[in-house]
Amino acid sequence: MKKRQFINLTLTAPLVLTFRDLLAKETRNREVQMENLKLDTKWDKVFKQSDKVDHSKVAFHNRYGVTLAADLYIPKNASGRLPAIAVSGPFGAVKEQSSGLYAQTLAENGFITLAFDPSFTGESGGEPRYIASPDLNTEDFNAAVDYLSNRKDVDPEKIGILGICGFGGMAINAAAADPRIKATVTSTMYDMSRVNANGYFDAENTAKDRNEKRAAISAQRTKDYAAGSYQRTQGLPDKLAGEEPKFVKDYFDYYKTPRGFHPRSVNSTKGWNTTMPISFINMPLMTYASEIQTPVLIIHGEKAHSVYFSKDAYARLKGDNKELLIIPGASHVDLYDNKAGAIPWSKIVEFYKKNL
Repeated sequence: MKKRQFINLTLTAPLVLTFRDLLAKETRNREVQMENLKLDTKWDKVFKQSDKVDHSKVAFHNRYGVTLAADLYIPKNASGRLPAIAVSGPFGAVKEQSSGLYAQTLAENGFITLAFDPSFTGESGGEPRYIASPDLNTEDFNAAVDYLSNRKDVDPEKIGILGICGFGGMAINAAAADPRIKATVTSTMYDMSRVNANGYFDAENTAKDRNEKRAAISAQRTKDYAAGSYQRTQGLPDKLAGEEPKFVKDYFDYYKTPRGFHPRSVNSTKGWNTTMPISFINMPLMTYASEIQTPVLIIHGEKAHSVYFSKDAYARLKGDNKELLIIPGASHVDLYDNKAGAIPWSKIVEFYKKNL
């Protein structure tokens, strides 16, 4: 590795001002360098293409310089500036799965929508691959708002977001950070910080438990650095043994079968980078949820193993601009693709039309 050379500069006050002026000018003139992504132009979604919307592939960058790939859905014969919604999730999924279905359906109802792949996954850029963090993935939502705010066919005062599964938690964090987001919906939400730090159902919620996880992850980091590559977790098994918890069987039924399988999806293939959980363990997503000043609709299935995440997130929200909708009889995965009619489309559309 080449050793960096540092120059020790001692600048007088007038020279400092001149240097800062030059730096500011250079920054203004410098274009953001976006990665040249190879985007698949054929329709490769796990849901049928609608004849009511126009679809195209687009790319935009986040504040960390990662180029994100997205599917843009625009209502046919649209005119003027329309309200817009950025959609992402589930955690470990790609835009060709659940988020694309939500985006396309909302576009059928008059919104411009953007279903994007998070940093380091799917068709989006960034190295190394298959990692996530609460900061980066919250930023992905905020960057989607950057992009939509600068489109001539979008009303920048009418932008909302929708997060599915683990990106529901990221959406709440993004809404707390960004007042440009005027309305937020979460569907079948996971708090990824909580589940990584405490385990499922908070069954590993002690300092000892977390320190054991940190030790294992840190040891793996040492191995990864030595190997020059990153180990990936097993993820979902390729075959069920039959004794798995129901929610694992539900995930398998979506991600590992023609119902929802996609070759770019982390959950459909080999799983995440093994060291991925460390940032979630140490950085709670819900810290400032109580400070969200814009409307939030939280949707979850009554029978979902994960419903406690949504109930507790709802309890953190303040004021009269929040709503919790529990879908009778629905599981976690039922809200991925409207199995058994679980997704309350009319309610979601009504919420966004009222608040955007």
